[in-house]
Amino acid sequence: MTPSKRERPTFISRWIHSQVTGSPTIASEKTGVWNMTKENLTPTVSSETTESPSEFQTKTGVQRRSFLKGMGIAGAALTGGSLLAATSATAQTGILTSGDVALLRFVAAAELIETDMWQQYAELGGLTPGQLPVETAPFKPMNSYQAAFMNLDPDGPQYITSNTNDELTHAEFLNAYLISIGAEPVDFDVFRTLPSSQAKGAQQIGRLTNLMNLTVDNSWYTRYRSTLNPDFGATFPQAIDLVNVPGIPLTDADFEPKNHIQAIANIAAFHFGTIEQGGSTLYSAFVQKATNLEVLRILVSIGGDEVAHFLEWVDFAGNGVQPPIAPFTDPILGLTFPNFDKTFNPALQTNLIFPVPCEFIRPNLPVCAVIRSTNPKGIAKAVVAFLTAMGIFVGQTPEFFKTLSTLADQADAAQRGF
Repeated sequence: MTPSKRERPTFISRWIHSQVTGSPTIASEKTGVWNMTKENLTPTVSSETTESPSEFQTKTGVQRRSFLKGMGIAGAALTGGSLLAATSATAQTGILTSGDVALLRFVAAAELIETDMWQQYAELGGLTPGQLPVETAPFKPMNSYQAAFMNLDPDGPQYITSNTNDELTHAEFLNAYLISIGAEPVDFDVFRTLPSSQAKGAQQIGRLTNLMNLTVDNSWYTRYRSTLNPDFGATFPQAIDLVNVPGIPLTDADFEPKNHIQAIANIAAFHFGTIEQGGSTLYSAFVQKATNLEVLRILVSIGGDEVAHFLEWVDFAGNGVQPPIAPFTDPILGLTFPNFDKTFNPALQTNLIFPVPCEFIRPNLPVCAVIRSTNPKGIAKAVVAFLTAMGIFVGQTPEFFKTLSTLADQADAAQRGF
C-alpha cells in the first residue's frame, strides 16, 4: 500500500536522517559549480553570474535563495546536511546541474504515475493481503480476475504485486534523493481525484490515473520483433486493437462470465508491457542527458529494473493470444483475442521474449539487440503525449497537465555538460 500523505514525510525524513553519507550539492550552469573537496565547499563562480562574488558567496559558500532562484527550482532549499554531503567519499561524482535535477524530477513524476496504475492492478489482481507469497505456499485466487491472470502465468498475481512494490520504491527513492540534495520533490497528491473501481477489493481512494477506458498502444509487440528501429523513422502496427477498454473490473459484475474477465486480464497484460516499455525507453534516453555520475548511476540502475519488468510482460501478454487461452471472444465487450500462432506472422510470434536485433546508431552497421527507441530529443514531452493518448488521465484537471508539461519541458531542456 502507498503510505498516506501524512506517513510519507515521516518515511522520507527517516530515510534522509539514516544516511551517514550524502550526495552532491546542486550546481547551476548559470551561477557556478561546486568544488566538491573537503578543503573547499565554496562554488567556483562562473563569468555568467549576475551577482558579484560578495553577493554570491557567504560564509557557508553561497546564498541559497539566490542560488536556487538562478536554478529555477521553486520551493527548494539547500541544507547544512546537503553541504556536508558534498564532502563524502561517495559524493565525488562531478557536477550536479539543474538539468540533472530536472531529469530526476521528471522520472519521479513518471514513477508516481506508474505506481498509481500498478496499485490499482495489484489491489484487484495481485496477491491477496494476508496470503502467503507464492514461493511459500500455493496461491489461492480470491476472485476471477486473479484466476484469469493465473491462466496467463501461475505466478501472475505475484508478478503484479512485485512490480507494484518495485515502482513504489522507485518513486519514494527518487523523491527522497531529491530532498537529500536540497531539491524540491514531486508531489501529486492534490491531483489524486479520479475515481476508483467499485469492484470488491479496490480501495475507495482518489487516483492519479484512470484504468477504465484504456487505449493500449501495443505496437511495442511488433516493434520488438522487427529489425527496424523507430530512431530511423520506422513505424509499427498494433498487435491487437485495444481501444476504449477496461484494464480492471469496474464493478463486481465484471468478474463474470469467464471470457469477459479473461478479456479484461488480457487487456491488462498488454497494458503492463506498454507501461514498462515506456519506462525502459525513457530511462535509456535520459542517461544520454545526465551530467553527474551519481545521477547517471540512478538512471541506469532504475532503468535496468524497468527492462526486467518489460521482459516478463512480453511473455505474459503473448500467453493470452495462444492456446489454451486463445482464441476467444468476450461476449460483453465483443473483443476477440485471436491465436497469434495461427497467423504465421513473425511480427506476432508468441515465444519471442527478447528483442530481435535491429538497426542501431547507423543503418550501415550490423544489427544489434537493443532497447528502442533511444533518441533523447523531446523524449519527456513524447512520454506525456504517449500517456495522455492512453486515456489514463481522463478526468484530470488542466492544472495537472500544466504541471506535468512543465516538468517535461525542463527535462527535455537538460543537456549533458562538462
